[in-house]
Amino acid sequence: MKLVDHFETGLDAPICLTWELTYACNLACVHCLSSSGRRDPRELDTAQCRAVIDELQRMQVFYVNIGGGEPTVRSDFWELVEYATGHQVGVKFSTNGVRLTEQRARWLAGSDYVDVQISLDGATAAVNDAVRGPGSFDTAMRAMRNLADAGFRDFKISVVMTRRNVDQLDDFAAIADSFDAQLRITRLRPSGRGADVWDELHPTAAQQRQLYNWLVAHGEGVLTGDSFFHLNALGSTPLPGLNLCGAGRVVCLIDPIGDVYACPFAIHEQFLAGNVRAPGGFTEVWRNSPLFADLRRPTSAGTCSSCSAYDSCRGGCMAAKFFTGLPMDGPDPECVQGYGELALASAGTVPKPSGDHSRRKPVPVSIGFGKPADRACDTSPLAGMR
Repeated sequence: MKLVDHFETGLDAPICLTWELTYACNLACVHCLSSSGRRDPRELDTAQCRAVIDELQRMQVFYVNIGGGEPTVRSDFWELVEYATGHQVGVKFSTNGVRLTEQRARWLAGSDYVDVQISLDGATAAVNDAVRGPGSFDTAMRAMRNLADAGFRDFKISVVMTRRNVDQLDDFAAIADSFDAQLRITRLRPSGRGADVWDELHPTAAQQRQLYNWLVAHGEGVLTGDSFFHLNALGSTPLPGLNLCGAGRVVCLIDPIGDVYACPFAIHEQFLAGNVRAPGGFTEVWRNSPLFADLRRPTSAGTCSSCSAYDSCRGGCMAAKFFTGLPMDGPDPECVQGYGELALASAGTVPKPSGDHSRRKPVPVSIGFGKPADRACDTSPLAGMR
């Protein structure tokens, strides 16, 4: 049996668990998959987060990928990182860099069990800030300089590929090289606020081929998070990765209030498997959720069964199909054979992402802690925190 066949039926514990600690964020990225901005007053407190980490240790989860929102705005963030690494759970956290000071960068460089991922969606301020907000490029670059100056090597620069930045792939690689960092590129999904800009920002068919060719020629050492297995149908050289949708099989998401979803890109009630606060905690959800059991059953190729490229792309991304109104057994909306475009012409009702935490008013990129707001879901991303 191939390794991927073991993964298809699910594992006793996820290989990679994504955990969004908060919806609070100082930015308002137009493609944010969780529509972050305002903190949810129901988010797990420090003790509850520690309990989840204890479970992950018992399940022997190797590492957790922490995101948000902007996770570092939680007043207990660094405490939780220390608690996780002290309990044999490695941490990789994604950040826009707003709180990565010189002092904090030195602290991170001294840890063997923490990895850092800086979000950057343009190799220039003009391209990046159009997506992530004014000043965000400078903030990210300053954070990367702080990490590099502190001796932190191989931190990640995470790029969501869009129509506006595919031509900057070489520039992104050069930025990574200049900081002794590693480039990570991921796919734009029509999730959260990304659903509103997907038509405008997702790469064209020509850019999909351009991206595939670039990865084949220059992708050694570039991380993709298995984002682009749908591109494998373009050529005889497969891209590295599982070539498998891992939702509920090897990956899942815990959101700030403890809800567990099959996929970080599918935050919708249809993919809600349970909550870590329920009896049995996360372990019970992962091992016995009816939703996860269903996802781990063998699936047919559906309408893609007659396509010779199916074994290469496996039908593409579940979330991308769901949030564009396509059936789960249909083609990916970015199918490189063109079938997705045909399917979109007759797509059904497009589901709305669950939960919009966007702020009504933008906030500056540089933030600090002040007095708590009167309401924990007020416009400040730091509302209710000290």
